Amino acid sequence: MPVRRSQPHLFIAIFLCFFAFVGNVNATTDGAKLFAIHCAACHGDKGDGGIGVPLTLPDFLTSVTDEYLFQTIRHGRPGRIMPAFRHLGDEQIRAIVEHIRSWAPKEVKLIPGRIQGNPEKGREIFARYCARCHGPLGRGGTGTGVNFTRLHNLPIVAPGLNNPGFLAAASDDIIRTTLLRGRRGTPMLPAAKMGLSEQDVEDVVSFIRSFEKQFQPAGKPAAAPAKPALIAVSTKPFSETVERIERAISARRLRIIRKHSLDDGLVAWGEENKKQQVIYFGSIRQINTLLAIDPRMGLFLPNRITVMEQDDGKVIATSINPLRFGSLFNNANLEHTSRELHDTYMAILQEISR
Repeated sequence: MPVRRSQPHLFIAIFLCFFAFVGNVNATTDGAKLFAIHCAACHGDKGDGGIGVPLTLPDFLTSVTDEYLFQTIRHGRPGRIMPAFRHLGDEQIRAIVEHIRSWAPKEVKLIPGRIQGNPEKGREIFARYCARCHGPLGRGGTGTGVNFTRLHNLPIVAPGLNNPGFLAAASDDIIRTTLLRGRRGTPMLPAAKMGLSEQDVEDVVSFIRSFEKQFQPAGKPAAAPAKPALIAVSTKPFSETVERIERAISARRLRIIRKHSLDDGLVAWGEENKKQQVIYFGSIRQINTLLAIDPRMGLFLPNRITVMEQDDGKVIATSINPLRFGSLFNNANLEHTSRELHDTYMAILQEISR
């Protein structure tokens, strides 16, 4: 048939057009286009924030240098939402920085000086005035970017200061300037309004800079990410396997939200494979907790386990491995809840392998 004969040519044409588009994107040095592709999904089309913090705050762009922005894009914030863009060339990153800089008509004005502070005194001041937002260890608030929901008590999640990416990008002058001037549009007040002297600020800067001592040496390989999936082989037939999983879910006071065939919506109604089923489950508390930490977790919520009978009669059950979430989203705050969720999945899957 003519239509079928033309399909390979159509596929090849689409394939070539796709890679031509990708090649053009990878080669472009248009800062606005690069920002739209790599940054806008988190920071907003106009830099007003979302999952990522807003870049157009009145006191942000006037208190950070182009080098700070460059290093932030290049190295990201390990464990803190912002990924590293190591695949972009230097010229492309500079183009993005120039685009971001176009939002701030005022020039950068840092408050220079030589840090002569006492980090131990800075620790005490930090605990009293900074830890409420930035965390007791300076690792940042829980969650992402701008908070739009009632689940958060602050309008913007405070960034992590105890972070190798931040400390590599931020000079002492940038940290000092931020402390002295504060950040309008956020809970961060100028030091003077908090009753802090210039020496107090120097002490806090020294304490923040002392975080650098704990980070692993450059070049040391990072731990391998967890396997992406959990898989269990059932010792029971398909229907009994599904029943056991449902009982195990209910026994943990989790609600079964819905069930459907794996190919539901992909085949004609009534032709679904009844031996491939997805079971959705969870609790409102658990879902709220995970979404508050990172709204991108909505991709994997509610929890789900897929049960399938293979052609050889073997029945398997599989789920995503929650231990992968922290590295997948570059969000270390998911570690504790991901571990809990992993243990729940494992306990349920063990019920079918006995």
